[in-house]
Amino acid sequence: MNILVTGASKGIGRSLSVNYCSKGHRVIAIARNNNELSRLQEECETGTEGKLIPLNFDIKEINDNKKVLVDFVSKHFKHIDILVNNAGYLSKALFHETTRDIIEKSFQTNYTSPFFLIQYLMPLLLKSKWAHVINIGSMGGVQGSKKFPGLSAYSSSKAAIAILTECLAEEYREKNISFNCLAPGTVQTEMLEIAFPGYKTDISPDMMAEFISSFSINQAGQENGRIISVTEADF
Repeated sequence: MNILVTGASKGIGRSLSVNYCSKGHRVIAIARNNNELSRLQEECETGTEGKLIPLNFDIKEINDNKKVLVDFVSKHFKHIDILVNNAGYLSKALFHETTRDIIEKSFQTNYTSPFFLIQYLMPLLLKSKWAHVINIGSMGGVQGSKKFPGLSAYSSSKAAIAILTECLAEEYREKNISFNCLAPGTVQTEMLEIAFPGYKTDISPDMMAEFISSFSINQAGQENGRIISVTEADF
């Protein structure tokens, strides 16, 4: 399969890229950290049948650099089978301390950039036999879930990507493409450690990556328009 993963230099995105490559797939891994992408490529070229294609690109600048992105992806892929919008931004701040900059960065990374990435790559997605778009949300963006102080901007932006998922599933219902949102609870990533120093969870990036990988491959064409919470109970 031809797969594209954003936020691939660390955390879930890194583990997910390795997971896909280990299963023999071709992966375009997008991230801003070129050194980490190089290390990721070396790791994926060791003992795997897949192929990792690194792209040093800031998805927040997708509208300014649309041609660079589309030309690169089109050069390597004639179609896209799976797109995982994994890149995320979290800045913990109490409501009265939340600035416009935090809100704009949260929505730009967690909602606006995935919105346009899907839009710009739609022609390649529609060329797949059956494509699957996975938007990585958050339990914090699921209505009725437990909320935490300091995450109003982050959780709101993740709620937005979840609703976008439902809208696209309906709009493309008659096409050969599925849209689903996986909303993880806490995963032991660098982002979690920065937001909640010392907090420990039993879910590792590798565990979450295997869940996302299996779901994206096995449920294409089966599930559509779902917002699925992924917690410790699922492992």
